[in-house]
Amino acid sequence: MCIFVSDMSYIFKYGSLKPVHLLFIIFSMMSLIGKSENIISLFPKDRIVPDSILDKMYSSASVYSNEVKGYKANLYLKGMITVHNRNRIIKYIPSMFKLEDSISNYMHESISELQYTAPSIYDRKIKAMVSTFKSQRGQVFDIMDYMKFNVYSSSLMGDKVLSPLNSQSKIHYKYILDSLSVINKKPCCRIRVLPKYKSTKLVEGTMWLYADDWSVYSFDFEGAYDLIDFRIKSYMGNTPQTKYLPCYMDLDMHFKFLKNHLQMRYSGWLNYTEVKFTELGEMIYFKKDKSKYNLSNSYTLTCDTTRLVTDIDSFSRMRPFPLTDEEELLYKDKIERRMADRQKWVKDSIENLKRPKSQVFLGQVGDALINSYDIDLPKVGSINCSPIINPLLLSYSHRNGISYRQTYKYNKLFYDGRLLRIAPQIGYNFTKKELYAKADVEYVYNPRKHGAIELHVGNGNRIYSSVVLDQLEAMPDSTFSFDGLDLDYFKDIYVNLSHNIEITNGLNLWTGLSMHWRYTKSTPELDARVRSRYNSFAPRVRVEWTPGMYYYMNGNRKINVGSYYPTFIADYERGIKVFKSSGEYERLELSAEQVVKVRNIHHIAYHIGCGFFLNQEDMYFVDYVNFSNRNLPQGWNDDIGGTFQMLDSRWYNASSHYVRGNMTYESPFILLYPVSKLLSFIQKERIYAGILFMPHLNPYFEIGYGIGTHIFDAGVFVGNERGKFTSIGCKFTFELFNK
Repeated sequence: MCIFVSDMSYIFKYGSLKPVHLLFIIFSMMSLIGKSENIISLFPKDRIVPDSILDKMYSSASVYSNEVKGYKANLYLKGMITVHNRNRIIKYIPSMFKLEDSISNYMHESISELQYTAPSIYDRKIKAMVSTFKSQRGQVFDIMDYMKFNVYSSSLMGDKVLSPLNSQSKIHYKYILDSLSVINKKPCCRIRVLPKYKSTKLVEGTMWLYADDWSVYSFDFEGAYDLIDFRIKSYMGNTPQTKYLPCYMDLDMHFKFLKNHLQMRYSGWLNYTEVKFTELGEMIYFKKDKSKYNLSNSYTLTCDTTRLVTDIDSFSRMRPFPLTDEEELLYKDKIERRMADRQKWVKDSIENLKRPKSQVFLGQVGDALINSYDIDLPKVGSINCSPIINPLLLSYSHRNGISYRQTYKYNKLFYDGRLLRIAPQIGYNFTKKELYAKADVEYVYNPRKHGAIELHVGNGNRIYSSVVLDQLEAMPDSTFSFDGLDLDYFKDIYVNLSHNIEITNGLNLWTGLSMHWRYTKSTPELDARVRSRYNSFAPRVRVEWTPGMYYYMNGNRKINVGSYYPTFIADYERGIKVFKSSGEYERLELSAEQVVKVRNIHHIAYHIGCGFFLNQEDMYFVDYVNFSNRNLPQGWNDDIGGTFQMLDSRWYNASSHYVRGNMTYESPFILLYPVSKLLSFIQKERIYAGILFMPHLNPYFEIGYGIGTHIFDAGVFVGNERGKFTSIGCKFTFELFNK
């Protein structure tokens, strides 16, 4: 047999027979020898898969990726979580499982209904869930990301990883023909997949493919994303209905963060109750008739927490497979710990009554500083708060300096779909030494039509009046400079009250009132020019239209999914003299924005817009909505597509009109493609470009380059005013656990 391999290798490399023909000859001889069930190594380790086989593999995968139109399945997940190492830092991780001090092994099980609709809609309803954790709440990662594993698609795990079965990924992977066998009485080859460089967007491993139709029998991939090193094994079904679908998945994940090490081993079994295939000539993508915009049939599975089974005894009657003795022991230990905790709680309650109240209060304050809170009470609602002392809430930008923010969230979902949201937020800018606060309140009274009443209260940016604007417009471009100008800055307190309703699918009408109280310190010099206090009262109308909006109904709630078209926005505001308000003006802003997916996991986002102040009388303040300096940034993507990182904040209020455009290109492989060592840490690269037209800036141009990692995002930006490079700076935000 060894001589045969040597001779065949020579013919394989230099002969006239095609490689795929040789495979069938080898398989035939294997059957005659009677070695059909054994893996026979026929090729050296570095045997590169020929292009003829790769072409068949790619073309078959492109067909199989659209073969399944939809399915319904029962999913049973069983996981073992092992704590190898931990420290106090793990308490700062949002939504982390509540770990107990002396316990290192935990069990977690769930039974769910899973529904899939092509091309990428997954819906999961958890029917039962039990664990040995102290609380059922908490997770390290979303397990559903690993269930979204259509191995034939262009990307895996919700667009996080490039599939080695996609032809566009050929430049990133190396394929080695490892061994041959006969599985299920069919010839099968084992192909080893190696990334050409380390990257969080690539995987490494092996896959077994049937040589007759190049479908996948099983695969074994490993990779790293965010803080998770994962390995996933899966076996496809062996029936005509489940041939292209995974029936068993085995996950082994390691979470490592600042000397914390958690290992999570999950096994998942899928029992398919219904599988629909794409008919010949049928397009699985959404058709552009109105009836196809409603995707409710793809999102009918929703978790009903009132019927969720969390009792261990009830779950045992539903469990499809028995537990091992070791797993049974973990549940018994949990019951014993709960009984001990009850006894300890009674004892501690008695001791707290004897302690001075000052000590109890200081202990509660200490808990609030270092602990996060996530409380969910059925009759009250859910409350979320991160620790007050948390370095991940800090951000830095060249324009705004160092900022800190803290957000509290309250949500109450009523039985009929009505929703109440309250989100207070505070922040402090260490560079400007200013404290900011705001509160957003939204009551959705008609969830079918997005009917909502909103209230927004807070203190905004410092701003100067139109008197300064007149001075700026009178200055020629050649002598213009903010330095030396006597700018009268006003502080701002605003209240925005609005009503929103969806007139028809994708068309929203927003009507409301915008009120501002602006004030500054009164001095004789100031009083000689302007007053120290100004109030404004302005009715406001905002129209947002997204053509072709896809949506689904979750009970009475209408939830928009997205569209292939941009969103168009028109925002109009008119200041009137009522209730002792001053200044009449009209503000009009127009914009369009969209995120376009190109070539798998590459994205282009653009935002274009313009704004005008018209018919102004007396004093007014240039305060745009879509073109403003944000004093409390929420993260990397909150303003990156709609503002300029290097533009002086004074320019945002320096003109009665503006025209601007911003674009961002995001991809895992741009400039750092040759530097493979960096790609093992960097998840995304971004190219930014922005242009602004306004008086004294014709134009202002800004370009930038940024990277995104699982810990932080950073970027470098260069500003150009009137053809001259004037500034260079950076932006840095902690994104750990914020994505």
